[in-house]
Amino acid sequence: MSSQRKIIFYEHHFTEFYMEQNEKVQEKIEYVLMVIRTIQNVPKKFLTHMSGTDGLYETRVEYGSNIYRIFCCFDEGNLVVLFNGFQKKTQKTLEKKLIKR
Repeated sequence: MSSQRKIIFYEHHFTEFYMEQNEKVQEKIEYVLMVIRTIQNVPKKFLTHMSGTDGLYETRVEYGSNIYRIFCCFDEGNLVVLFNGFQKKTQKTLEKKLIKR
């Protein structure tokens, strides 16, 4: 597999997040990053544009029942710059907000 994109980690934010994860989660993160590096049209399961933003994307990593989010953007069309990551701990319940209106 030839690499199509280069991934650059901005400062230390992503590295600190990555090092806090257990080995299995780190392996899954590495797999998703490999997909982003090597697949021309990355599936939305792994990389989605965040609506309402200008160029901000979210990398999604699922392991077990946990979902990890990593914010990133493209630079010059071929670089993914990763800023930070976090574990999503709750599901948003938009329905409750809609019922109150």
